[in-house]
Formats: sequence, C-alpha cells, structure tokens
Amino acid sequence: MEESLVEATFDVAGLVGHRYRVDDYYEVGREKIREYARAVQDFHPAHWSEAAAGELGYPGLIAPTTFISTAAMLANRRLLQTVLEGYDVIVQTDQVFEMYKPVLTGDRLVSDVELTTVRRIGGKDLLTITNTFLDQSGDIVQIMHTTVVGLTSEDVNADISDTIERVMMTGIDTAPRTTADMSGLPGADSDAAASLSPISRTRTPGTAFRFEDVAVGDELPPRTVTLTRGDLVNYAGVSGDVNPIHWHAEVATLAGLPDVIAHGMLTMGLGAGFVTGWLGDPGAMLRYSVRLSNYTVIEADSAGIVEFSGRIKSLDPETRTAVVVIVAKAAGRKVFGLATAEVRLA
Repeated sequence: MEESLVEATFDVAGLVGHRYRVDDYYEVGREKIREYARAVQDFHPAHWSEAAAGELGYPGLIAPTTFISTAAMLANRRLLQTVLEGYDVIVQTDQVFEMYKPVLTGDRLVSDVELTTVRRIGGKDLLTITNTFLDQSGDIVQIMHTTVVGLTSEDVNADISDTIERVMMTGIDTAPRTTADMSGLPGADSDAAASLSPISRTRTPGTAFRFEDVAVGDELPPRTVTLTRGDLVNYAGVSGDVNPIHWHAEVATLAGLPDVIAHGMLTMGLGAGFVTGWLGDPGAMLRYSVRLSNYTVIEADSAGIVEFSGRIKSLDPETRTAVVVIVAKAAGRKVFGLATAEVRLA
C-alpha cells in the first residue's frame, strides 16, 4: 500500500512539527506503580517490593515497561483536545518505546510532545505523536512514539459524538494544571540540550540467565491471560485512557466495532510483562515495538483470552543483546501484526 504525506483532514499535515513542553512534571508514585502493574497483570516482584527491586540494583520500585504511557496520556491531552479536536475517535495502531534509564519511584518526569508525522492511507489520517521524557537529572529516560488513526463522522456513525458526550465521565479537567515549581529541575528549560541516558545500556542487568545460555530460535514459555470488562474499566481508570470504545458497548458499535475491545496499550502491557517475566529484570528491556493488526473483543457475558508466545530472532554478541519476536492471539486471530523487544542479557 502506497504511503504518502499529503494534506489530510482539517489540514492536520500542516501541523507536523507542532511541539510543546508540558508545564508541570509527573511524579512517579510507589502505589501508582503497583496499581499499573496490577492493571497489566505484571507481578514481577521488582514492581511490588523494594527488597526485590534492591536485589536487582534499583533504589526503589521500577515501573513496568509501558507505565510511562500514563504520563503521556496527561501530556498529550492538550494536543488531542485542541490541535486534533476535529476527529471524533482516535484509535491506536502502532507503539514504540525506547528505554534509556529505568523509571523508578520518586522520579519527576517532564515531557516534550511533538506531532512528528502525518500520513494519508486508505482515506484516513495516520498521525505519530512523539513523547520525550526527561527526569530530574535532565537525562532523557524514555522516548515514546504513538501512531493513531483519526476517524471523523465520515468514518463512524454520525451519532457517536453526542453519545460520547453523554456517557463520558465527568470531572476531566482539560485546562492546564497548576504549575509546580520546576525551576530546580534540570531540563526544565525547553531550549536546554538533553542527552540520552546511557544507564540502560551500561548497567549490568540482573537477568535470569546469561547471554551464552540462549540461542536463536529459543522459545519463551507461553503465557495465557484472561481479560474481563472489569479489567478494562480498571485499566481505563489507572491509565487515564477513558476512550469509551473500551467500556461502553453502544459507543463501540457506533465506532464500527463488534463490541467493546481491550485497550491496545493494555495488550501491549501484558506482552511486555510476558517478556520481562522471562528476563527476570524489567530494566533489561531496551526497546519495545508493537504494531496492532487486530483487536481483542471482550463480551459482557464471557472473559476474553489472550495467548502470548515468543522466540529469539537474533543475537548480538558485541552488545549482549537479543531481539525477541512476540505473538499475541485472541479468538484465534493475531492481535500483534509485528511485535519485537530488544533486551540486554547478563
């Protein structure tokens, strides 16, 4: 399929390069890490116990791989509800996490937000939003690229906007939050140069096995996960992703879906935990990339099942890294079109 950068609906292509820095920091909380780990069913001890995290060399709880998406939901709200307000529904299609430094309890993160690309494919706009997160030391700790498709009333039922307004939860404040004093935070100046932290690529990982113990073609132990409507509602509340296609059947139908579907980021979080559980060290993940090819339907009267499997695709002895290919299936269909994780081994 030919891809081209052309003038898109609402001339959104002309907004490529629109960039801002969020006017407040996001402080990573101990209980928020636990809440998020529970929401993505990630029970690695380093997300729950300071003692277990300390055994891996972390001074506090380490956040799960996809945790930073919760901060991105807040950071991107201004972009989604002002610059991209012409869309009735936003649906995620691709996600890339680049990890440079573990995110820990107490970290204060500031985010740069940029609309980096717009593509017109099959009559729809695909937009990529890039979040660059810096911590209190001024280092870049993670970069997150989110690609979404913007749908208008031409793509979905014309009644969807009114229905969303009727069912959406109240109290979502879209105004800027009260700005905390960021003057003492390195990197608070949006013009200041920031560098990628080297920590994730230089620390000795506490993985369950060494590089020499694995080979190309090795398979990861499979994992089966159960998801209910309650899990979707819980994830919506914990993550801040309150898109009603994930919890309201009428809105899902108006959006052209067969029923309520699981959040793409929830499925990705489950997949990341599948890999880091095998690794033994959540901070040994360097890059996580997922293209969503299908959705996981969660019916009201039965739970959904997602099956994860994986294998080692390649190994790099110079960096002692491996690339793992991840497969996720629901109801016999692949949920991930292509998903890979780059990891470091001891």
